[in-house]
Amino acid sequence: MPLEVLQRAAADMSNWHDADGKPSGMGVMEMSHRGKAFGSIVQHAEVCLRRLLAVPEAFHILFMQGGGLAQNAIVPMNLCGPDSTKPALDFVLTGSWSQKSCQEAAKYGAPRIAASAQESGFHRIPEPGGWQLSPNARYVHICGNETIHGVEFHTLPDLRALGSDAPLVVDFSSHVASRPVDWSRVGLAFAGAQKNLGPAGLTLLVVRDDLLGAALDICPSAFNFKNIADNASLFNTPPTYGIYMAGLVFDWVEQQGGIAAIEARNIEKADLLYQAVDGSDLYFNPVEPTCRSRMNVPFFLRDPALESDFLQGAEQAGLLQLKGHKSVGGLRASIYNAMPLEGVQALVAFMRSFERTRA
Repeated sequence: MPLEVLQRAAADMSNWHDADGKPSGMGVMEMSHRGKAFGSIVQHAEVCLRRLLAVPEAFHILFMQGGGLAQNAIVPMNLCGPDSTKPALDFVLTGSWSQKSCQEAAKYGAPRIAASAQESGFHRIPEPGGWQLSPNARYVHICGNETIHGVEFHTLPDLRALGSDAPLVVDFSSHVASRPVDWSRVGLAFAGAQKNLGPAGLTLLVVRDDLLGAALDICPSAFNFKNIADNASLFNTPPTYGIYMAGLVFDWVEQQGGIAAIEARNIEKADLLYQAVDGSDLYFNPVEPTCRSRMNVPFFLRDPALESDFLQGAEQAGLLQLKGHKSVGGLRASIYNAMPLEGVQALVAFMRSFERTRA
């Protein structure tokens, strides 16, 4: 979270002030989600995000609960249609999160693997021209950025150019608001807020109008996208404080110069770190350069026995949470929007110092 956002939230913790500076006499967590005060908060968040991400009017912006993992079930429940026959659902497997999405969707549809990078150790993205897309798929799912394996789509696939009329579903949980989105290629995008938008628990969805109203009969009413869209995300009690915090983050992004400025800064941070890894004799990153993530940079020591010393030294230098995911090991730096360039510079300086002591 950006420090400025945390400071603003702290100032408003017990007495939220509206856009004109008028105090409400209560904190956001005390508000009724149907009250006028919170209505202005959720409306501001939606309007600001639509402007930031240039979301077309043909799309609804929905705020929900449960995180991205829950959406692995909620999305197919909403897109599989009301009949009982399990429809084909295409998945492109590029890492752990797209695998989880595919596994969960099997409860509601018939997932098919259109392409997979598993044989490469998920170190690349399969070329779209080689995807085996189903002629009757209800949708095609990709994970825009794989946090564990450090793989990112830098260009969204054009399914129409691949001969598919299916909508593209994008899990953009870990790189939402870090770069522009080509909405002409997207049917639905969803994100857990906790990477770039706000506190854990809030989920954001951007869904095209024509995809509403196709939910399975078993879909709970509180998870039905049409119900949520028809009620401006207030069909049931939403994660009110998460929405408020996300609105503050959207304000912060605009103050930084918008998505273009954020993307430029993210490129600078990622390039600095990858150059340090690639120019080293001690560290390496196995991901193909054309699809390396700007958000999550996994790297490994050529001598794994040094990992403990590296992590201990990093912590002493104020560099935290650098241990790689347990499923792949190694090290990982997550450099989301709120991470300043100075943080990456400090990490690179430590990496170089650590390497010199081991030479």
